[in-house]
Amino acid sequence: MSLMNTEPNTQPYITSRLDDFVEALNSLEQSHYNQLIRSMDVPSSVFKAYTSWCDKSYTRNCIAENEKYELILLCWKAGQITPIHDHGGEECWVRVIQGEFKETIYTASEAGKLHEVTTIRSKADDVTYMIDFMGFHRIENLSRDRSMTLHLYAKPIRTCNVLDEDAEVFVSKEMAYSTVYEAR
Repeated sequence: MSLMNTEPNTQPYITSRLDDFVEALNSLEQSHYNQLIRSMDVPSSVFKAYTSWCDKSYTRNCIAENEKYELILLCWKAGQITPIHDHGGEECWVRVIQGEFKETIYTASEAGKLHEVTTIRSKADDVTYMIDFMGFHRIENLSRDRSMTLHLYAKPIRTCNVLDEDAEVFVSKEMAYSTVYEAR
């Protein structure tokens, strides 16, 4: 196992194999997930075994999941974008595996009107973080090619609120995977 387990505020956990990363998720407390995903050094080529692609929408490909977390590889074609959504109360880390992305964060006024707070651009190996008290967000693939992002949720998200842009209201959406794999 190539996991370097250290004391807090010292050297990061380093994982260079996906199996080791999943093993670390299984053994570590949620408070270590941020450090773990930021320090992972798994080659992007490893994730190709977990890809599926769709012309209509990005795909959600489950690599590992239990009551503590879910690890999902999202596969994006050029220009694909998520609806504006929350995370059902769970923490979310997004690590870019391949491509370039734009994340837009919104907050809602008391009247329910959305206001853009910030926009973040990220590329390979960048990590962003989101939790519901920060607002809602949307992610867009800016690349002209297929791209991949790794999403780590601290507890699986079974439902979330998604903006119905036509009706300008949030609706509850049950989450589903495009494919389910086991880390190898």
